[in-house]
Amino acid sequence: MATLAFPIPAPTATHEPQQLPRNVEAEAAMLGAMMIDNRLADDLVDRLEPVHFFEPVHGRIFAAIKTLRGNDMLATPVTLRPMFEADEGMKELGGPAYLAGLTGSGAGLIGARQFAQQIYDLAMLRALVTVGRTLVERAIDTSEEVNPRAQIELAEEELYKVAGEGVTENAVKTFAQATTMAVKMAERALNSGGNLSGVTTGLDSINAKIGGMHHSDLMILAGRPGMGKTSLATNIAFNAARRWMRDMADGIAPKDSVGAKVAFFSLEMSADQLATRILAEQSRISSESLRMGKISKQEFAQLAAAAAELENLPLFIDDTGGLSISALHTRVRRLQRRHNNEIGLVVVDYLQLLTGSGKATDGSRVQEISEISRGLKTLAKDMNVPVLALSQLSRAVESREDKRPMLSDLRESGSIEQDADMVWFVFREDYYMAAKEPKKPQDGDDSKTHEDHARWMSDMERIYGLAELIVAKQRHGATGKVLLKFDPTITRFSDYAGY
Repeated sequence: MATLAFPIPAPTATHEPQQLPRNVEAEAAMLGAMMIDNRLADDLVDRLEPVHFFEPVHGRIFAAIKTLRGNDMLATPVTLRPMFEADEGMKELGGPAYLAGLTGSGAGLIGARQFAQQIYDLAMLRALVTVGRTLVERAIDTSEEVNPRAQIELAEEELYKVAGEGVTENAVKTFAQATTMAVKMAERALNSGGNLSGVTTGLDSINAKIGGMHHSDLMILAGRPGMGKTSLATNIAFNAARRWMRDMADGIAPKDSVGAKVAFFSLEMSADQLATRILAEQSRISSESLRMGKISKQEFAQLAAAAAELENLPLFIDDTGGLSISALHTRVRRLQRRHNNEIGLVVVDYLQLLTGSGKATDGSRVQEISEISRGLKTLAKDMNVPVLALSQLSRAVESREDKRPMLSDLRESGSIEQDADMVWFVFREDYYMAAKEPKKPQDGDDSKTHEDHARWMSDMERIYGLAELIVAKQRHGATGKVLLKFDPTITRFSDYAGY
């Protein structure tokens, strides 16, 4: 690099004998080039942030240039001067005349883009130093509760933030690139037999309605207790994992499979409880009978066969309770690394059991839920996988005559509806009808008692075992409902053949 014709400021902060990575001369040269040629400024303002500069004054100059260009104004030493008349750091460097000094050499004009990359790379190295120092300090400090695993997860999260602060130019896609991606998605849907451009739910009626679970989408599956939302989520997770396993056995390339390796975060149920549900579904043995050991030798043989068939199922269950949204991000990334970035579906049961960062100023639960829902959407986009998160509904449902859920019933925060790409509700009318059973007629009761119970029996027979999946919001298509069959003994949802 050419030697600049003006003095480079010494760092304004003192550091340890081993200096932090920096190149103040490159910062000065790039800023000078930006002021000489504002076209360069327009190209570079989105590649860096003020915090990437080691010299704080340089960071402030960069921010001022960015502001002026954002307002379509010239950024020159003359137009920048009023913004630095009272800047104490600038005064130490000789006052606003320092701005003119930056443009005194054209050294940065040729290599401005390379300087920008170096400035960013050095900022990343400094951030790594900070993460490392913080990690050491936390590990040495035993004044608070010692929790090494939590410290490791926090360090992973901080490292990921450093890695994720990339330049924005790679995020910008030409229309040709975008259309190529769209055509590939359509081709995938065509090759799958139609109706399926995302990960399969394993239920044809749902796939036909939503086209599968799309990458980077956040899907909310909500329902009142007893509706079967965990059962449906477990069924979908199993179906996607089994499809992946079968596609791999058939020699289908991972990128062409509509199945997925699945990460299931169960904050309410243990891993063995979820496994029991899946085994009950596949062996067609009541999950209650399994738990209580009330099974015959033949049924046990069915159970053993189902377990053997599913031992290689790519369904990974994390049943750690009380996870924070940042810890969830860390664990998903860790799983992705372990499984060659092939985790294709994340399920969270359920959203309200996650915790936020605890940084809400007023401690509001609504703000915390908003942070969690945004975090889940960010997870879906960053990992480029569909995220299916279960959610509770408010009790307002119970006070209505028609107990079918609505978007306004989502509990504690409207941001769940806002952040979600799809919102599904599970509704089973037979659950509510069972609670309305009239008095069973006895010998000697009047005809009205018999008629009321007979009418109730007729209604129950008509709706028993039926469930509605209400698609209340869908960015990619129409809303509506899908009728499903539900077997409560083995907690299994299936397509309804009675359309």
